[in-house]
Amino acid sequence: MDEIKKKRKKWPLIVLSALVLMVAAAAWFMRPPANTIPTVSHGSLDRFPLFNSHYVIPRDVVVWLPSGYQQGDSCDVLYMHDGNMLFDATTTWNRQEWRVDEVMDSLIAAEKIRPCIVVGIYNTDDRLTEYFPSKSQQFVPEDQRRDAKLEQLTADDYLRFIVEELKPFIDQRYKPLTTREHTFMMGSSMGGLISLYAQCEYPQVFGGVACLSSHLSMDHLPDGVGGDVWATAFRDYVDAKLPEANSCLIYMDHGTEDFDADYGEYQQLLDGVITGHGFDSTHFMTCVYQGHRHRETSWAERLDQPLLFLLGK
Repeated sequence: MDEIKKKRKKWPLIVLSALVLMVAAAAWFMRPPANTIPTVSHGSLDRFPLFNSHYVIPRDVVVWLPSGYQQGDSCDVLYMHDGNMLFDATTTWNRQEWRVDEVMDSLIAAEKIRPCIVVGIYNTDDRLTEYFPSKSQQFVPEDQRRDAKLEQLTADDYLRFIVEELKPFIDQRYKPLTTREHTFMMGSSMGGLISLYAQCEYPQVFGGVACLSSHLSMDHLPDGVGGDVWATAFRDYVDAKLPEANSCLIYMDHGTEDFDADYGEYQQLLDGVITGHGFDSTHFMTCVYQGHRHRETSWAERLDQPLLFLLGK
């Protein structure tokens, strides 16, 4: 009996020790990366630290150039959000990356997509407010709109930064193809929302967008208004502002695990809005990836699909 009591006394210590180890492991995993300057294994990367703007706070911008690229080469441009997560897992908070340089370089080398440079725009502490489609608020019932912190929504300023400041800089420095048919945008989660929003707000600038695992449920964003209210408002916004049918390319997808497990019904409703406007399957593509999660490794695994849709020869 005494031996049993001794063993029972040990169990809390064992459990506590295990918890301490788990916390320590999590702290190690989530620690800031020692190296914050990304490198690539395919092509090359130009870095512009703290790119200044009249509209938003400064943030780093990186430009990926495919293998063999020379300034002035005829190429498309893909603007991507969360630029700090795209190229080098050793520099990211979760040790994951999109593998953009590997995937794009292999597709270009195989002549499956047109030559393209990638402009990676780093996120900031204002990511949620910069990526949230601001004009959706116009479709929120007025009584609920009064309770929301709408003054914090800065997506319109963020897009003005891209269109009025960053794009002219890229066009002048790299001399790519500059027309809308050669200018695209891509993002995931909140980055998916801002990409579709950009297509609606600037159809004269962007010829297509890819929206991976878009946060269409809009849970917890922003304070004071429920997710379903915002989700409905965003669909109503898209219904009102979607460009003319088949005048651009729109790719959307989601997985079935993590946050993505909640997106299915919202994506189907939005799909109905887009196809209801007359978009056909060559201009609008929507996909579900079984087992894919809300993380960079899943987006990297299927990155070739939106690239082929937007840039395919």
